[in-house]
Amino acid sequence: MPSRRTLHIVDDDDDVRESAALLLDASGYSVTTYSSGFEFLERLDPTIPACVLLDIHMPQMDGLEVQRRLAERGVAFPVIVLTGRGDISIAVQAMKRGAFEFLEKPYLNEILLEAATDAFAKLEAVTEDRAVTAEAKAGVARLTAREKEVLQGLLAGLPNKLIAYELEISVRTVEIYRANVMDKLNAKSLSTAVRIALAAGVEQLIPGRDR
Repeated sequence: MPSRRTLHIVDDDDDVRESAALLLDASGYSVTTYSSGFEFLERLDPTIPACVLLDIHMPQMDGLEVQRRLAERGVAFPVIVLTGRGDISIAVQAMKRGAFEFLEKPYLNEILLEAATDAFAKLEAVTEDRAVTAEAKAGVARLTAREKEVLQGLLAGLPNKLIAYELEISVRTVEIYRANVMDKLNAKSLSTAVRIALAAGVEQLIPGRDR
């Protein structure tokens, strides 16, 4: 995460856009403003983690359509939806489509700051989870096919003797593969290896499935 968290403000109302930008910039955020959904989607860099303050009611492209296009691109930034018409039904639609929060205009500054804090907490948690998953998958990818099978046995909670039986190899060979697995995953304990396997989406070995 950058030292200054990136926040995008998308609103066709100049006054709302400017006041929110001043508040959030003074609170330590790196703020970029956009007067339309088209401009936002055109300029957005999805590789930089960010949160979005998105007005629902905008001409040409409303907030729901912006949300839809973000989803199409696979951009999962937390979105705080703004509505100025007390239209709860549309705000609920936005929440169903994955919006993190919605605020009714006019909102109190402290409410906006609280929503931004919570949105970034979610973003950082998701980013961290993705990094853990990517690292786990990279570790598992270094395993040979047989080493992965041994890992699947460990994930199933099977002892070395039963893994050996299922794979039709010796217990000593299982021990060697198991040591290789621990080394390649940089796992100091079995519980660490199991957590890595789970994070990488490894399926457990089912005794007797291929027998």
